[in-house]
Amino acid sequence: MKKIFSKEVIIGALVVLALGLLFVGINFLKGVNVFKAANYYYATYTNIEGMAQSAPVTLNGYKIGQVREIIYDYDNLGNVTVEISVDKKLRIPKGSKALVVTDLLGTASIELVIGNSANGFYNVGDTLESDVKAGMMDAVSKDLMPAVSAIFPKIDTLLTSLNAVASDPALTASISRFDNITAELEASLRSMRGVLASLQPVTRDVKSITANVDSITGDLSAVSASLREAPLDSIISNLETTLANVEALTAQLNSPDSSIGKLTHDPELYNNLNSAVASLDSLFIDIKKNPKRYISIKLL
Repeated sequence: MKKIFSKEVIIGALVVLALGLLFVGINFLKGVNVFKAANYYYATYTNIEGMAQSAPVTLNGYKIGQVREIIYDYDNLGNVTVEISVDKKLRIPKGSKALVVTDLLGTASIELVIGNSANGFYNVGDTLESDVKAGMMDAVSKDLMPAVSAIFPKIDTLLTSLNAVASDPALTASISRFDNITAELEASLRSMRGVLASLQPVTRDVKSITANVDSITGDLSAVSASLREAPLDSIISNLETTLANVEALTAQLNSPDSSIGKLTHDPELYNNLNSAVASLDSLFIDIKKNPKRYISIKLL
């Protein structure tokens, strides 16, 4: 029986399959989905710097397609035709524009600006209106560079003035004086450190005195609390009574009519007492001289 699939057929099938996989893989690397249906449109530009195949095509920031192919128009020198593929569901109204947008890194993409659908829609394969949108770098070059150019002469003048100041001998002398002042400040700081070191014992004494003062303050607080709790009214009443008694006694001592006053004011009583004391003194002397006269001892 003859084989249905010979070696040549199998090899040919494998080659076709390999080519198909290669085609799909290359397009996949380009970002092209060969299994997804798409519509194709064209746009013509004079400058597409930074754009490459598979560059994104966006609408309101959303990727709806990509650049399919870039073709230089040799019939119209200076023009480049860009083929773009967009989602098959998207219908592009007439009046829409395909703008080339360049980011800060210099990579270009296409941004669709949709027009009014009342004017109808483009057919697949039509050429869209095109333009180049000024990027951020263009805005910087247009707005910022003139201002920077105007600043350059002022910077040059400023640098000239700084050079003149730097070469002034007075500045060198001022720097030298500043160095001397810095050295004197360092010496003063060293002296202050020595003084502070010598004051440390005094500081310790002050701390101990402060601790003693705190202790005394606590004792005074305790005494004050005790005084607040003491019955001051009764003490003052007793003091007043005692003072009244002392005043009465003093009055009796000063009055010659009282018994105590007579003892202190009657001179006769004073003289009699002196005479009695003198007699007693003579009696004691005589007893010492003649004890037998007064003391008799009888022996049984």
